Order: sequence, then structure tokens, then C-alpha cells
Amino acid sequence: MAGCRGSVCCCCRWCCCCGERESRTPEELSLDYDRCINDPYLEVLETMDNKKARRYEAVKWMVVFAIGVCTGLVGLFVDFSVRLFTQLKFGVVQTSVEECSQKGCLALSLLELLGFNLTFVFLASLLVLIEPVAAGSGIPEIKCYLNGVKVPGIVRLRTLLCKVFGVLFSVAGGLFVGKEGPMIHSGAVVGAGLPQFQSISLRKIQLNFPYFRSDRDKRDFVSAGAAAGVAAAFGAPIGGTLFSLEEGSSFWNQGLTWKVLFCSMSAAFTLNFFRSGIQFGSWGSFQLPGLLNFGEFKCSDSDKKCHLWTAMDLGFFVVMGVIGGLLGATFNCLNKRLAKYRMRNVHPKPKLVRVLESLLVSLVTTVVVFVASMVLGECRQLSSASQTGNGSFQLQASSEDVNSTIKTFFCPNDTYNDMATLFFNSQESAILQLFHQDGTFSPITLALFFTLYFLLACWTFGTSVPSGLFVPSLLCGAAFGRLVANILKSYIGLGHIYSGTFALIGAAAFLGGVVRMTISLTVILIESTNEITYGLPIMITLMVAKWTGDFFNKGIYDIHVGLRGVPLLEWETEVEMDKLRASDIMEPNLTYVYPHTRIQSLVSILRTTVHHAFPVVTENRGNEKEFMKGNQLISNNIKFKKSSILTRAGEQRKRGQSMKSYPSSELRNVCDEHVASEEPAEKEDLLQQMLERRYTPYPNLYPDQSPSEDWTMEERFRPLTFHGLVLRSQLVTLLVRGVCYSESQSSASQPRLSYAEMAEDYPRYPDIHDLDLTLLNPRMIVDVTPYMNPSPFTVSPNTHVSQVFNLFRTMGLRHLPVVNAVGEIVGIITRHNLTYEFLQARLRQHYQTL
Repeated sequence: MAGCRGSVCCCCRWCCCCGERESRTPEELSLDYDRCINDPYLEVLETMDNKKARRYEAVKWMVVFAIGVCTGLVGLFVDFSVRLFTQLKFGVVQTSVEECSQKGCLALSLLELLGFNLTFVFLASLLVLIEPVAAGSGIPEIKCYLNGVKVPGIVRLRTLLCKVFGVLFSVAGGLFVGKEGPMIHSGAVVGAGLPQFQSISLRKIQLNFPYFRSDRDKRDFVSAGAAAGVAAAFGAPIGGTLFSLEEGSSFWNQGLTWKVLFCSMSAAFTLNFFRSGIQFGSWGSFQLPGLLNFGEFKCSDSDKKCHLWTAMDLGFFVVMGVIGGLLGATFNCLNKRLAKYRMRNVHPKPKLVRVLESLLVSLVTTVVVFVASMVLGECRQLSSASQTGNGSFQLQASSEDVNSTIKTFFCPNDTYNDMATLFFNSQESAILQLFHQDGTFSPITLALFFTLYFLLACWTFGTSVPSGLFVPSLLCGAAFGRLVANILKSYIGLGHIYSGTFALIGAAAFLGGVVRMTISLTVILIESTNEITYGLPIMITLMVAKWTGDFFNKGIYDIHVGLRGVPLLEWETEVEMDKLRASDIMEPNLTYVYPHTRIQSLVSILRTTVHHAFPVVTENRGNEKEFMKGNQLISNNIKFKKSSILTRAGEQRKRGQSMKSYPSSELRNVCDEHVASEEPAEKEDLLQQMLERRYTPYPNLYPDQSPSEDWTMEERFRPLTFHGLVLRSQLVTLLVRGVCYSESQSSASQPRLSYAEMAEDYPRYPDIHDLDLTLLNPRMIVDVTPYMNPSPFTVSPNTHVSQVFNLFRTMGLRHLPVVNAVGEIVGIITRHNLTYEFLQARLRQHYQTL
């Protein structure tokens, strides 16, 4: 954590795919969302007028539009490729099955299907080996990024390419995964990379684009890209905006809402325009809103008694929500156990083992799908497209699609194989079958399909392939809902039950039980069905499913975030946490710099710590006025006065007895009165120790050793007047560019860097360990005052934890100094100090001291 030491600074993180455990400090996992108001930034503000501000805003709107269009084109490529590979695979295999059903060579058909699926899954696994963070849906990682946690490589161009090609191979390979979740990740990568106009993967692409060179701007574009991904996946721009607000972005403002909605609209209509033109040849008709289309739920005009749902059905929907929450909690629990098993037994082994695991999942899935379709299916009567009846729904625009995807394996005319119709189709086609098929599905078939799909989808999610969870959850839940409708109609005799509605509610219940989303998922499903009357039952079902599931565990994305040890901040703290104050959770051991510091000291600090920000302090109150004028050297050469040093020593002995006691003018006077009682030898020894550390203030300091171990209490907790925060990236930039002056010169002779020069290397600033020390004169001095942030957010030691938490999370902070009433910094708070586990530990300590 910034400028702190101690054993609590470490945070262990599991790499999402490779499983290699990395020891990283919370600062290394954090992003700088707070704006640094230093002199270079103020110079930019001085040159800013209304005309430039409007031009900046116009550029931002154009970039947001470009992000939406590019995300829509990515979705178009994924959809076109998946359809092409899936049609090729099923076309060959279905022809083989029809021929071999008479010749008795079904084993050959199985081998053909295995050949296609294993090849596609092998390619997807290879792409994950190239970029490990491309595995999974990417939603947990993007959620962490928008929360302020830096996940290495998550928004790189190489990640986008591996994600896009990997997910189309995963879906085409027959795995029970979806392409909608990875679309959210893909949109976020587009949002992060497009405004930068440069890429580390394509180093030759270096355009001089001076805008948006901060984590703060990138965060907003990533929010827009994630929302555009949802809009492209489901044709739900409003749902995408709400998803980015509910599940993703931790920091929000009104201006961002409009931009995110505009970006979502751009993505949805770009995808709709091209899909409608390519598939129907009707350019500009906008007939296909998203990658996943639920079709239109509509009763037949000839059936006057038909209703999509009635008030009586709400009771069944509540029960389905409870069952969906229980099923979702079970799914999450099993998947968590599998993830832990992979971390212990799969990830530590060579990377080839992960590929073999993916191939094993593909092999088992393919065999189960083939055998279930050939053996376990029942022949059901096929209703004509024009036939209507109680409980039937017409998918007017897609009725031909629904009937064209039925499978008649081993069934006579006018019948279809219900199990093969669900298993031997794409997942989107199977969902449409459950929503809109006029024919019936056997309850046994639905139960077997649900069980097999539930177990295989749970096993698949977490393997080393790009994979989404939305569509598998929807399909699994739709089978559950259709099963409930069949039971109510066939065994209880409720003739008003409408199977399509219950399939939709079942899909919502199971998906809500898995991901625990409410507002955004309600709107996404309403927009996908294009039926506003479903709003109330969907909302009730999702709320009940979430409440039921939350009673047992967290949502699937939060579980995987927790497994990786990421210090994610929730929306708010628990009520009992307000028993703690800032002084209870802060880190009191500080690593700090002086306003004017020698290069050798800066290099020592930067090379022997991993902190990303350092308090800028002074120790002698008599020099504060001179410091503010900028002409007093306060550094390793600080002129110690014996009286002031001994005053601080006596004061800190008092402070060391109680960490909740903070210096005040009264306490300082008391300490002064007791100074004379100390032994002269001790005085001289203390003074000599501090003077010996004049040029080496951090002796014997190693990355894994706390410097405070060698410091006395007086040295560790000396009063430090706080003047601002300076970032590690700023200090390294100053050293690389030779911003310093000699002791014989005035600090005014130090070269000045502009805001553009300071941000030129963003987002990959130079590393101190790559710096050539032979080019630096260790005796030169760096004036950090023009580049520090003199007015960061601060809190008092007595501030309640809930206030600290709200300030830290709402403002997107990375470091929060704790400053007492007389302007002395007494500690610092970072993300690690606000995590649930850390607060719980401190609360237990609080109870023990009562």
C-alpha cells in the first residue's frame, strides 16, 4: 500500500488461468482514478477555455461512437464465424447420422463429431495459452478493473484477439459455453484501447493523440465498451447501460450515463444493420437486434382466451424463483469446488495439462450429447406452424426457423426426437425451441436434459477456454421452466398454463440464481423478448432468486473474484464496521519523501519498496514557511535541532503507548516538560543515530523486509507535516528525464516538465529497475513539489469507517492519507485496508480490546 510497511501489505492473487500464485501488493493491483492536481495539470487548466472544452467533449463523443461501432463489428464477426463453423459441423454430422442410421455405422458419425469438436476446442485452448487472461467470460476481470483493480493484460489487443477467436472456436466446438459473456470483455477491451491510438502488441501503431491519457478517462471508456458488449449480445442497449452501472462501474456520473447509452445504441444498431442486411438482404431493415434473439411471444389471433400470463401465475413464478435460487447456489458451490481443485491440481502443472483438461471436457460432452440424442430421446408429435391451441405461442417471424431446427432422428413422419432437437442444435436454437415450439417435450426428456446440461456446464465453466455463462444458464433454466409447465399441465390439470412464458421465467430464475443480477437482467430480458408485460414477473422472479441464492453464497462472478484474492470493494460496509475509526484500520508505518530529495535517496526508496505513492512531508516546523516559498532545502541535508528532535522523541514515546493518541499542541507541551528528565547519554545517542541516517535513511532495506524492524519507535512515528502525495510513476519520470538541480543551484534552475511530457509514457511508465544508474548523479537534488498533488482527499483519525469507505469508493481513490488536527500525517489507507477480510480482522481486535 502506498507509503506503508508491514506484513499486511501483501495480497496474494491467483492468475485467472495459469494458476500461478503471484504475491502482489494492493497498490500494484490498483488504478489511479483520482485526478492529480499538480502544477503541470494546472498549467493545462490555465490554457483551457470554453472552446477547447467543447472540442474535448466532442472528441469524447466521437470516440464513444467509434467504440460502439467497433464492438458491434466484433459481435458480427463472432456471430458469422460461429454460424459458419456450426453449420459446417452439424451439416456433415447430420448427413452421416441419417445415412448410418440405416447402415449401422453410428460410431463413424460419433468420430466425425469428435473430430470437429476436439479440433475446435484444441485451437481455443492454444489461444488461451498465448494470453491466459482470455479464458473464461472476462466479466469478473472487467468488474475488478472498473472497481479500481488492475488486472495485468486484461485490456490488451492480444487479449482481444485471443478472446474473439477463442470464443468462436469454443462455441463451435460444442462446449456448453456462450459467446455473450466474452462479448462484454471484448467491448471493454475495445473501449480501453481505441482512445489510446496505440498498442503494445503492434508497436508500430503510435499516433500522436493527446487526449485521454489517464486511468480516469480509460475507466469511462471501458464502462462504455462493456455496456456496448451487452447491447450487441442481447440487442439491449438500455440493459447494457444498467449492467455497466449495476455490475461493473464503481464510479458513475450523469454525463457518463448518456455516453454509455449512446455507445450501447451504436453497438446494437451497428450489429443489427449488418446482420439484417447479410441474412435477409434487406439493408436498413433492422430485423435482428442482437446475437441472442428470444423471438416474439405472441398469442394466436384466433385464440381469444390466450394470455401470456395471469395474476394466478405469479405464485408459481415466486416458487420458481426460490427453486432457481437454490439451483443457482448449488451450481456456484459445485463450480467453486471445481475451481479450487483446478488451482491445487491442474494449474501448478505444465500448461499442456490445461489443454488436456479442455479436451477431456470436450470429449465427455460430445459423447454425452451424441448418446443422449440417439438413445434417450422420445418421438413427439409435431404440430404444424399454423396450428394453435391452449398454451401455444406463435413466433411469427421465426416460426420457420423453429420448425427447421427440429431433429427427426429414428422417428417416423410428423414426429421429432425431442432430446436430439435440444442437444443437436446450437444453444440459441435450443432456447427458441423451448420458448416457442408448439410441440411438446417429454417431462423425462426435459429432466434428463436439465441434469446433464447442469453438470456439464458447471464442469466446463472455468476450463482454459474463452467461455460465457449467460446462454448456458438461460438454456438450462428454460428446460427447468418448461418442465414445470409440463408438470402443471399434465399432472395437475392447469389448462391455462403457457409453456413459453414458464420457460422464460425458468430461464430468468436460474440465471438470476447464478449471477445474482436484478435490475439490469430484468431490462435485458424485457428488451430481448420485446414484451413489456413480462416486466413484473421477471422482476419478481429475479429478486426472489437473488435473495434465495444470497442466503447460501455469492454470485458466480463474485466467487471467482474472491478465489483470485482480488481486493474488490463492495457497495457499502456492514453496519457494525462503524465501530471502527480510520485510526483502527490505517497503516501507521510510512515511507515518505521530502520536498527536496537527493537522487540517491529517491532511487533507494523506489528500488526497495513497491509503493505507488509517497507522502511528501517535512519534519521541522520552523522550515515550513521557507518550504512554501520553494527556496529552502529540506532533504537528507535537513538541519536537525537537538531540542526539536528530543521533543519529537518524548512525544512519540507517549504516542507509542496508545496508537489512538495523536499529537496536539497540549501534548507537545507536556512532552517538552519531561525532556529534561532524560539521560544526556540517551539524548546524544538518539541524535547521533538520526544524523548518521542523514544520507541513508533506509538502511538494510530489502523488498521482503520491513524497514521498521530496524527503526526505533521515535524514528518510526516522528511527527511529519503533510504537504501532498507524489506518485511512483511521477518520480521515475522525473529521474528518467533528468529533472533535478545541484546543491549549489536554486531549485528554480530545475527543468520543468509539461503535463503532456508527464503523461507521454502512459499507461506503461518506465520501471526504476530498468533505469541506468550510471547516468544519474546521486548528489543531485529533485524538487518534487511542482509534481505532487498538494490537495488530495484526506480524513481525520476519528472518521468512521463507513465515511472512509464511501469517500474512497465513490471518488475512486487509490491512497487516502490520515491527517490529524495539526496537519501531521499519522497513517495512510489503501484498498487493502477496506476489504471485507481486513475489516473483519480489525473488528475482532476491537472486540478483544474492549
